[in-house]
Amino acid sequence: MSVPRPQRSPLRLDAATEAFLTENHVGTLTTVRGDGSPHAAPVRFTWDATAGLVRVMTVVTRQKVRNLSADGARAAICQVAGMRWITLEGAAAVSTDPERLQEGVRRYTRRYWSPPPQPPGLAVIEIAVDRVLGLG
Repeated sequence: MSVPRPQRSPLRLDAATEAFLTENHVGTLTTVRGDGSPHAAPVRFTWDATAGLVRVMTVVTRQKVRNLSADGARAAICQVAGMRWITLEGAAAVSTDPERLQEGVRRYTRRYWSPPPQPPGLAVIEIAVDRVLGLG
């Protein structure tokens, strides 16, 4: 399973926001089910400022992956710590491409100080961020 990444210029975030996105926090990933209702799940994620991508490691059988199978699917991830919060939104794609998985694992390991679980069916969700909301 692999969907091409949308081609666009990555967003530039200020230094304080970039630093916040490297802290050891969990986020909430929100996707939309086929019936239009939201699906929110706690996840660990990484931010790639150069590519403008959020990456979430997951498994192909998860609800969030099924929600993102439609063309033009979008997702949002929100990280909260005290009074600081940020939401990153954009077009989302799911991939099982080995190079993209390896990059997702590398970035996850750097942010969270240990590699993610490696169950069968490992996949990476990539969100090409085009909207940022936040406080703090």
